[in-house]
Amino acid sequence: MLKQIISIGLIGAVILVTIALSFSNYSIEENVEETDLIIQGDVIMPTKVSRPGCEIDDNCYIPSQIVIKKGKQVTWINKDSAFHSVTSGFYDVPSDLFDSGYLDPSESYTLTFDEVGTYDYFCTLHPWMNGQVIVE
Repeated sequence: MLKQIISIGLIGAVILVTIALSFSNYSIEENVEETDLIIQGDVIMPTKVSRPGCEIDDNCYIPSQIVIKKGKQVTWINKDSAFHSVTSGFYDVPSDLFDSGYLDPSESYTLTFDEVGTYDYFCTLHPWMNGQVIVE
């Protein structure tokens, strides 16, 4: 009788370990797939920049100034909980070269710069947010 109880216990343990391993492999595979969907940004709009004050430390867009080579892309990612935009020019004088429109939280905007120059940009919703792309 004791041998039967031990045998049943061992079989039950093997079944439980097998089930646990199958579920752990499933979650690992699922996490890998989600990681593949994460977009890597060149410029981040961090949290809490929808309130004035980020301009004091120049961290409304991080980095606020980026230097790239002609023909390269820049990707902005909105990591804030508020809407933002990436619009060329300055708040009082937009230049109409590019405009992301309103970016939802976690949304991104990518633009290719084909001409050498300095491109200032701002957020249409938060006039204290300014940045610059320098294309060499």
